Amino acid sequence: MANFGPKEIKKLREMTDAGMMDCKQALAATDGDMEAAVEWLRKKGLGAAAKKADKVAAEGSITMKIGDHKGVMVEINSQTDFVAKNEKFQTFANKVVEHAFANNLASAEEILESEFEGEGFKEYLALQIATIGENLVVRRVATIETDENGTVNGYVHAGGKVGVLVAARCDKPEICPAIKEALKNIAMHAAAMRPSYLNEAAVPAEVIEKEKEIAREQLLKEGKPENILEKILPGKIKRFLQDNTLENQKFVMDDKITVGEYLAKVAKEAGGSAELIDYVRFELGEGIEKVEEDFAAEVAKQMGK
Repeated sequence: MANFGPKEIKKLREMTDAGMMDCKQALAATDGDMEAAVEWLRKKGLGAAAKKADKVAAEGSITMKIGDHKGVMVEINSQTDFVAKNEKFQTFANKVVEHAFANNLASAEEILESEFEGEGFKEYLALQIATIGENLVVRRVATIETDENGTVNGYVHAGGKVGVLVAARCDKPEICPAIKEALKNIAMHAAAMRPSYLNEAAVPAEVIEKEKEIAREQLLKEGKPENILEKILPGKIKRFLQDNTLENQKFVMDDKITVGEYLAKVAKEAGGSAELIDYVRFELGEGIEKVEEDFAAEVAKQMGK
């Protein structure tokens, strides 16, 4: 006896835009398992969800949810910027970050394997792909948490092109509200200035060694004598750390002080002290190789030429 009927066939067709008989065959081949049926159709190259799944998704949006002691940021990719601005996509993205926040889902894999609104998230995602009309990828998740003596804030720039989460520890819980406001400004700074690391301690030793090698080569090419290189290199590394660590960068809202000094100033005015303890920055699509499509070739392919 089949474990599916017209209702399941209709649902699978809505999810994938595959033909009625293809959906029936997929459900028959997977004993009525909806998620497996979607995968079956994808492997056969049938349906909208299947056809869209191979398209490179490098646009999209970064969304976040901030609580008192926790912040979650999720990058969801689409194929085009146009779709990323669509209300349906934005609703989907907001639902995903709320889901990750509420259920402590720390990675894209955990989200994909979770249950969502009474069904598997993969099924829900397949339906969104079919409805929105482009491949959608839940790419990555970042979570920052603190105890009651800390606080978290964040900032999303340019409608989701850049997202930053930052956290700080306060010496007194009562100054955390003031520190939280300061963290918003620091997150805005980080969005613009792209620091690679939180502070000097966060910079791997191998990165420092590589920078020393680069600086040494540059100095030799400039004709600097070998015997004075060791006197010059510390200054070069200090400049590298100033440029690439959030805590030591000049604060964009007041370039007379560093970000660390700005936080200390706010904390002192609030009657205490604070220190930055965590930082994550996402830039939309970073690391994804975009494919430039030849429109004429695509049309010729569709026409069988």
